[in-house]
Amino acid sequence: MSERKDKTGKTGSLSRMLITTVALTALVTLALSALLVNIFERKQEARNTFVRVVDIDDNTGDPAVWGKNFPLHYDAYKRTVDMERTRYGGSEAMHVAPTQAGDQVVMTQSKIEEDPRLAAIWAGYAFSVDFREERGHAYMLSVQRNTRRVTEFNQPGTCLNCHASTYLIYKNLGQGDIMKGFDEMNKLPYAEATKLAEHPVSCIDCHDSQTMALRITRPAFIEGLANYKASQGIKDYDVNKMASAQEMRTYVCGQCHVEYYFKGTEKRLTYPWHKGLKVENMLAYYDEVDFKDWTHKETGAPTLKAQHPEFEMYSQGVHARSGVSCADCHMPYKREGGMKISDHHVRSPMLNINRACQGCHRFPEQEIKDRVEEIQTRFFNARNMAMDALMDLIADIKAAQSAGASDAALKAARDFQRKAQFYLDFVEAENSTGFHAPQEAMRILAESVDFSRKGQNSLRSVAAQQVAAAEAAPVTKVSAGR
Repeated sequence: MSERKDKTGKTGSLSRMLITTVALTALVTLALSALLVNIFERKQEARNTFVRVVDIDDNTGDPAVWGKNFPLHYDAYKRTVDMERTRYGGSEAMHVAPTQAGDQVVMTQSKIEEDPRLAAIWAGYAFSVDFREERGHAYMLSVQRNTRRVTEFNQPGTCLNCHASTYLIYKNLGQGDIMKGFDEMNKLPYAEATKLAEHPVSCIDCHDSQTMALRITRPAFIEGLANYKASQGIKDYDVNKMASAQEMRTYVCGQCHVEYYFKGTEKRLTYPWHKGLKVENMLAYYDEVDFKDWTHKETGAPTLKAQHPEFEMYSQGVHARSGVSCADCHMPYKREGGMKISDHHVRSPMLNINRACQGCHRFPEQEIKDRVEEIQTRFFNARNMAMDALMDLIADIKAAQSAGASDAALKAARDFQRKAQFYLDFVEAENSTGFHAPQEAMRILAESVDFSRKGQNSLRSVAAQQVAAAEAAPVTKVSAGR
């Protein structure tokens, strides 16, 4: 009896062990199968970077259509509507009544109101009327259409080049030739040119529709970079054929984030890189072609207004020398499932430190943020000193004019104002608050201060000459009469 029970117990125990073993084997098999399927799916995702839902070609300008094939990229692109401040950049939304154009109901803080010195420095120029805090690419077209610089001043179609998706505009105006179309758009009044624009910067402005390869579509950049390369001894440079993939991750941004001027009566957009990319190279070019943006209303100086030379300043910094592109920091790579994509939510790296900075800099986020803000604070303080120096020079020129100084006597001081203004404006208009090239930015500000003080010194000799002339003038005796 007991022997039968013992055998039955052993049999039951073996059965349970067998069932447990089979169950565990099945679970392990299922887990391995799931892992293998997941690996296969991720490999397929990495191999097939997008699913062609719709056909797109070289005439598809609407980013929403591209977004059907590239939903992750498009979703990030749409987030450029976000407005979030860093310490020295960007601005929250300020609700205002819709303008007559009806396509903008938010504005950003006026920099003129923040710092009235800007209005005095730009006296007589449209920027003295309206200049605001920057915000995302989603607003680039509506902001330009509604700024008082456009609504209250006659502007050329050239202004549209950096504020809209213009590739198809060039193609249509030039009947397939973007260079001809570029020339035609420049000739149009802005009020007419802007009617041709439907979107802010779009996928087609930077990507080939079939290969998705980066490409340059702005004729002014193509010509400007060729002129710069020629100054370096490289002839017939073609950026779309000769640039590396990593260089293109900077050049597509540099198409618009640059210093420029409108050349001749046709207002042709031109990048002044014929002598190099440094501020003194561009000033030398402007002097050579005898160009000025406007005549200063208060002093009569032939003045220059720098625009947004991020590409030129970045080119003088350590990141450029290290081979880091604009996109590496402002559009860093990220993982979405098995895919590695560039984040099209273009923004300040300070709002995305983990991906934008920590891939290279192995420091805590707060330490990185503190280091950047320390650089920017030093720059901002030096910028204020340079601005005060320029204000002093403007005041002294005005005083000399009131005292009767001739144009010939004021020529040197006005030329120093031109130099001081352009150097200061070059780094003031550059949107990194000195970070793209800290040492270069501080050098430029120091030279701006020096130009302002030299301008003041030149007026001392003018004042001395006026005093000497007054003392040497004969005294006219007045008859007392009868």
